[in-house]
Amino acid sequence: MIRKTILLVEDNPDDEELTMMALRRGKILDEVIVARDGVEALDYLFCTGQHAQRSPNSPPQVILLDMKLPKLNGLDVLRKIRANERLKYIPVVVLTSSSQEEDIVASYRMGANSYIRKPIEFHRFVKTVSQMGLYWLSINEIPLQT
Repeated sequence: MIRKTILLVEDNPDDEELTMMALRRGKILDEVIVARDGVEALDYLFCTGQHAQRSPNSPPQVILLDMKLPKLNGLDVLRKIRANERLKYIPVVVLTSSSQEEDIVASYRMGANSYIRKPIEFHRFVKTVSQMGLYWLSINEIPLQT
């Protein structure tokens, strides 16, 4: 079985830890790269900055993107992903605590593949992340590099 990569873009250490725990409990053992702000996420994706030595030929299988990020917000990150020919087909799941309608609409308008509001209860969060991981990593197929 090929081990895939998840890019988790999350600035809250508690939410990062909960997401990692939920992935493990959901038996999602793929590699998780964590970016703690929008700039770091783009550095990883575009192989710049501290990720300049990373190969652009190994993009993540899915990006879990928070909306409210320091330096560059989630919508701006999403806009740059969708504008790039090499990255535009990578599934982006907005995983956020925001339930504001304008955030949901803006996310889909910018090209999000899914919008998931983080459940408050831990057991629901684990179930949500497990189901999300199963779908995006095991069932869904994305095109090979264009």
